[in-house]
Amino acid sequence: MSDLSPYDTLGVEESASFEEIQRAKEILLTENEGNAQIKEDVEIAYDAIIMDRLKLRQEGKIKVPEQIRFPEKVVEAKKSPISFNYSGASKRSPNWLTDLIDQPSMQELSISGLIFLALILLSVFSQDSQILPLLLTFGLGTSFFFVFRKSKAFWRSVGVSFFGFVIAISLSSLLATVIANSGLSLGFSNEQFVSLLTFSLLWLSANFTR
Repeated sequence: MSDLSPYDTLGVEESASFEEIQRAKEILLTENEGNAQIKEDVEIAYDAIIMDRLKLRQEGKIKVPEQIRFPEKVVEAKKSPISFNYSGASKRSPNWLTDLIDQPSMQELSISGLIFLALILLSVFSQDSQILPLLLTFGLGTSFFFVFRKSKAFWRSVGVSFFGFVIAISLSSLLATVIANSGLSLGFSNEQFVSLLTFSLLWLSANFTR
């Protein structure tokens, strides 16, 4: 990997966004956790790209995100699991939560949003109630696709997608029951209402988890 350019080492294009570069770095570090040499090469390539971006910013050629203007502070913060607030109290960052939460790009939000919007419209306006289970299955598969696309870990993606689906359909069913018991009219069947909410929650899960 040492003979490759920094961008080739991370497997990204030179036009890649900061989010794409950072995500590629995190994926490579996770996949090569036991290989110290590869991890070192990845860190060196990442730092080289950041310094290159800072140089371009100083020349007025690009706009660099705020979080990479001072990379030495970012590195220092990553090395220490303890952070201090102004009152002097310490806090420990939960690594499992940091690994689970993702910050999607507008393109990812738009593409997945169109797919889930189509599923919502089909579930709400379809006259055949037997199609709803098929649409929900497709929604689960879509959620898995977007999570796997980011994490590149098959079983992790299966677990995240399935767990998100169970939570989504459980919350949707509970809310539908509460509304039905209150006497409010939804304008469509409970099954359609559950599908609508489930797809909305699956969209959130597919984009903001990895």
